[in-house]
Amino acid sequence: MTIQTEQEYLAAYRPEHYPRPLFSVDVAIFTLHDGVLKILLVQRAEHPFVNHWALPGGYVDLSADADIAATARRKLLAKTGVNAPLLEQVETVGNATRDPRGWSVTTLYMALIPYAPTTEFMESVVDARWWALDELENLALAFDHRELVELARARLKNKTAYTVLPLHVLQQPFSLSQLQQAFELLLGSELEKKSFRRRILNADLLQEVGIGIPAGGKGRPAALYVPAPGSEQHLFVRVFGESGVE
Repeated sequence: MTIQTEQEYLAAYRPEHYPRPLFSVDVAIFTLHDGVLKILLVQRAEHPFVNHWALPGGYVDLSADADIAATARRKLLAKTGVNAPLLEQVETVGNATRDPRGWSVTTLYMALIPYAPTTEFMESVVDARWWALDELENLALAFDHRELVELARARLKNKTAYTVLPLHVLQQPFSLSQLQQAFELLLGSELEKKSFRRRILNADLLQEVGIGIPAGGKGRPAALYVPAPGSEQHLFVRVFGESGVE
């Protein structure tokens, strides 16, 4: 019996002879804008789910994309004009029912970015718009994207609880009140004021840059801050938002 070498096996292998699922990426991009947590959605211009709102995403370009993260960045920019170089992979979801075109798999990515306007010229979509999360309840979403949004929102909340993620999406300089509001919006819960400020200031995460009224701020002047060098690496030992932990 002649034993086939791996080189011979690969030369004769034909992937088209085997069933393959549809494979795509979807991207959940969050931002804080006007004191509200928002997500970026696109309105589909094509079937299926034409005119429904969806997460930006699409299929892998085998000749152009080095990996699926590259696909996510490319489709996000093409469909919305928004660039998010640091994307975090959340989960891969696949089944026979999520897409009427056939057995489908998607890899979900997430990012929290500073607010950025969408482009006026978009690929294969009618519109791209930031939506407040509480507006999604009555919005028609395509495919299983409501469930994907929930997965990404849960990851965002979890990551906010132990990192300084909100620190780098606020317009600078900012006040401690604005920073606390950002944490609360992302966590979905209120934090005790004194405890929050003590933890943030004791961690040496901020550089004070003066006294004034921050952009969009009201009331009396307050100390203004920017992130300290290296603060993006900080992880909290105690988690924000847990019962009894501010």
